[in-house]
Amino acid sequence: MELYGSFTSPYVRHIRIALLESGLPCAFVETDAAASATLSPTQKVPFLKYTENGQEKHLSDSSAILKYIREKSSKTFFCDAKNTLADFDNFCMANTLLDTAINLFYLEKDGVTPQSSVYMARQQSRLQTGLAELNKLTFSSVAPFGEAELRIACFLDWALYRKRLSLEGFPALQKLLVDMHSYPHFVDTAPPQV
Repeated sequence: MELYGSFTSPYVRHIRIALLESGLPCAFVETDAAASATLSPTQKVPFLKYTENGQEKHLSDSSAILKYIREKSSKTFFCDAKNTLADFDNFCMANTLLDTAINLFYLEKDGVTPQSSVYMARQQSRLQTGLAELNKLTFSSVAPFGEAELRIACFLDWALYRKRLSLEGFPALQKLLVDMHSYPHFVDTAPPQV
């Protein structure tokens, strides 16, 4: 298996955590935007190359890659008591908020800001209402963490790393990150400090 991605991507980080948890051998290939535009049909990271029955296969979505890794290591992906339908919805909400934050991050580099665009202002508002909703959740304080908890923590840590939001007023989310920072696989996959 080869996982293509960047050390700063929160989607890639979640997969790297799953790989560490699984113990499956996988090469990590650091990839930039230009390479992902040529190598992945979605022109983004992560993507995974693997061989099955002698054929090279590709997965280009982080959720599909997580499902593959979990099942390859005899685990389940949102099919056990810990990962309920509500947890899956929280996982999807974290994906929505993460995509929103990433779009805000990159569009602001091009000068499109919430102050200059009604659509971008709505995206900024979506982040706040989504954080308020996630803050209502009760999280595990020790491993094993569920997929939703891992995705939410990867999102929050990336958003703080990129200075995209503040967790002031969100005590449950703050506590989740404090607890995650004592989980070795979360710490080992942190983005490089600049």
